[in-house]
Amino acid sequence: MRSTGRRQNALAQPLSAPSGGRIAVYLGLFLLGAVVGAAGGLVQSGWFPGGLLLALAGAAGLFVGGALATGVRAGALTPATGWMIAVILLTASRPEGDFLFGAGLGSYLFLLGGMAVAVICATLSPGWKPRGSGARLGR
Repeated sequence: MRSTGRRQNALAQPLSAPSGGRIAVYLGLFLLGAVVGAAGGLVQSGWFPGGLLLALAGAAGLFVGGALATGVRAGALTPATGWMIAVILLTASRPEGDFLFGAGLGSYLFLLGGMAVAVICATLSPGWKPRGSGARLGR
C-alpha cells in the first residue's frame, strides 16, 4: 500500500497502548465526575432554583474542562460517566426505604439536565479535526 502523503483518518490508525499518565488523568476525571454528581445531588435539593443551576454549571464546567485538558472527546465523556454512575446509585432506594433524591421536579431536572449537559459538552468538545483549509476535504 503506497502512501499518498495525506494524513489518515483517526479511525484508520492502529491502536496504541495508553500511557500511565493518560490512564491516571482519565481515572481522576472519572472520580471527580462521581464527586461532582454526589455534591450536585445534595446542592440541587438544598437551594432549589439556585442550587440546581449551580449543580448543572459545576457538571458542565467539569465536562468542558476535561475535554479541554485532554484535547479529545473522551475527556468530556469520562467525567460524565462517573457523574452518571454516582447519580444513578444515589437515586436507588435502599432496603430500609431511604433514598437521597426525592420524587420532585428538581431531582428530575437535575438528572435529565445533567444528561443533556453531558451530551452537549461531549458533542461540542474539541476532537480530531482535519488539517488544512476548511473549504473541502477532498481537495
